[in-house]
Amino acid sequence: MWVKKPKKQQSVISIPISTDIHKEFSGPSEFGEEGNDANGTELMLFSLEVIINATENFADSNKLGQGGFGHVYKGKLLGGDEIAVKRLSTNSGQGLEEFKNELSLIAKLQHRNLVRLFGCCVQGGEKMIIYEYLPNKSLDAFIFDNMKRELLSWTTRFQIIEGIARGLVYLHRDSRLRIVHRDLKASNVLLDVEMNPKISDFGMARIFGGDQNHANTNRVVGTYGYMSPEYAMEGLFSVKSDVYSFGVLVLEIISGRRNNTFHRTGTHPNLVAYVWELMNQDRMVELIDPSILGSSPQEEILRCINVGLLCVQDHANDRPTMSSVVLMLESESAPRPTPRRPTFSMQRSLVDEERSIQDSEGYSVNELSMTVLTAR
Repeated sequence: MWVKKPKKQQSVISIPISTDIHKEFSGPSEFGEEGNDANGTELMLFSLEVIINATENFADSNKLGQGGFGHVYKGKLLGGDEIAVKRLSTNSGQGLEEFKNELSLIAKLQHRNLVRLFGCCVQGGEKMIIYEYLPNKSLDAFIFDNMKRELLSWTTRFQIIEGIARGLVYLHRDSRLRIVHRDLKASNVLLDVEMNPKISDFGMARIFGGDQNHANTNRVVGTYGYMSPEYAMEGLFSVKSDVYSFGVLVLEIISGRRNNTFHRTGTHPNLVAYVWELMNQDRMVELIDPSILGSSPQEEILRCINVGLLCVQDHANDRPTMSSVVLMLESESAPRPTPRRPTFSMQRSLVDEERSIQDSEGYSVNELSMTVLTAR
């Protein structure tokens, strides 16, 4: 990938990602030859001086957010281009593997619903990834804010749902790599100036081979409330893990309510359980955010709720592919199976409670989630 050099920017050069950058790290890439393809991917290598100047020495006023990786800052290059700088925390015990993973992976991806990579900075002990700056920040800043949520019409919400779905189709099927994101959630969906969604944060993503359908890990990463049952319990993940996360997102976008804090109402363990009850009682209209209820096509919204429930079914084989999801979203006549009842609920530990509070304040939880699952 090539990015045009900014005017008067002398400390930015284009390099093959598979050569110079990987010399900065010890050990081979887990992606092997395919992940380190030297034939195609180029990116911009920024000097530390350029990034310091662009971010005003990482001023607090330029801080956009914080996650397990570190802080994200807004910057402005001499040529006027605005950037987002994802800075690996120097005192973090995690993040280096995620840094290498994201840098190796996202540079190979190009889609209108994926965040665009400009380059990176690896100098003086600093490791940073440079992205396009998206002025509307993340979806969770809108959908879970009582005031901003009212700015999202149903047309805009459907556009966001559809865009996320198309981005996942590209990751799962249409890109030359087959990729499972593994941490899809509202804070990892960024919004451009026209409110088009762009999936971000590929530090936890994994590449699948052509004949590979699933994989297993002893290190369960992700965020409480978005992880599929088979992944949380057994460490088993596949493209259907992303489908589950997408289903949770759909229900959150329609309702304006978080799945992972829904238990605080004391009536249901999570949003998914609540939606299932509403469906069985023919009360699904009650799920819809009141700010869009009166001025939106109910049939289309109810169709999206049905698709969301299909995506969060317990068994991976019961969930549709993202290609089927796009078809069901866009076509009234597309067949939609009856969702099966979700049988598992999440019960959190005190550690989870603290992490969920952090996540609701803009933090990204990209590490082991301590969860206990019980059958209902």
